[in-house]
Amino acid sequence: LAGLFYVRTIRKMKILTIVDFFEIRFGSKPAQFAAVAQLILFIGWTGSLLISMGIIIENVAEIPQHYSMILGTVIVLIYTVLGGMWAVSITDFFQIIIVMVGLVLIVPALSQQVGGIGAVWDSIPKDKLTLLPHNGGPRVWLEYIQAWVVIGLGGIAGQDLLQRSMSAKNEAIAANAAYISAGLYLTIGFIPVFIGIVGAELLPNISNPEYIVPEIALAYLPPLAGAIFITALLAAVMSSADSALLACSSIIGNNILSQLPKVKNNILVLSRISIPVCATVALFVAFYFKNIYELLLASYSISLVSLFAPFTAGIWWPKTNNTGAIMAMFSGLLSWILFMVILPDHPGDLYAMAVSIVALIFGSLLTQNTDHPIPLTDLNGNSI
Repeated sequence: LAGLFYVRTIRKMKILTIVDFFEIRFGSKPAQFAAVAQLILFIGWTGSLLISMGIIIENVAEIPQHYSMILGTVIVLIYTVLGGMWAVSITDFFQIIIVMVGLVLIVPALSQQVGGIGAVWDSIPKDKLTLLPHNGGPRVWLEYIQAWVVIGLGGIAGQDLLQRSMSAKNEAIAANAAYISAGLYLTIGFIPVFIGIVGAELLPNISNPEYIVPEIALAYLPPLAGAIFITALLAAVMSSADSALLACSSIIGNNILSQLPKVKNNILVLSRISIPVCATVALFVAFYFKNIYELLLASYSISLVSLFAPFTAGIWWPKTNNTGAIMAMFSGLLSWILFMVILPDHPGDLYAMAVSIVALIFGSLLTQNTDHPIPLTDLNGNSI
């Protein structure tokens, strides 16, 4: 979706942050809202990644999880602060290679330990080998859709996507990279899912389901294969954590500190200082939540319910105006909070996304004569 509908436009705008898009297309108030929403999103996402690092390090080194999370935070901070986007890009490149090698190696190694791939496959209940819900009513289907939509669409209006798009050599490379990444998610990304399904059968009494992947690696793989796979897990988490911290830093530097006249000459230094500040906040968030999936879902839900609709409409619907964007942002966020209170067992973020879209359409159409839409331009004011 990013390659088809978003990346090329983002490249043409020559912007540095996703907040710049809202500033250019809708004005200062939507941009300020977007800046706050993005910071909450990426601090929450970083927090979920720190929990993951803590789990992995705790399982391998037997260091208590809180201390493991602190250790992982320090490691990521060092190369992110010292190297910036270049260091993140280089380390991500090698980390992804390690991830793919580790994931490819673990399947035959794990299969050999438990009697072959056929034995593994036969041990899995057939209802777990389908991508679709096999029972339940409409709410089960809504929760299934939620699992795809929240991160899939919630991540569209994200600073990490923009950073990667703008760092590519040209539009074609940026778009093709999105397509290749989608393919890798659907192939290499299936392996951890497979391990989790197998692990549920091999270790049915595990105390915490979030420990399943490292526990499987330690219990069933030879030492060398286990070491490679654990390294791959850490590499995957670190690859995302450094990007999330850099996204926070970019927004703080380019969209918050740049508005303060006395600090304009020190934005780069202050942006780097903001990285450990964001990491510290994320660490405390991680200590509080402790559940990876819940924290990740909550973080991306903020973007889904408030930013996805105005971001998409801002690119593809010329009639979208400031009023429509503001109504979409606030109605989506407030309705999401309301749905969590009155319908706690329902996917409130999906309902809130629908509210946001409806509010954007009606808000824009009803105020066309009093709030004229701002045309989409690049950073220099040239029409796109």
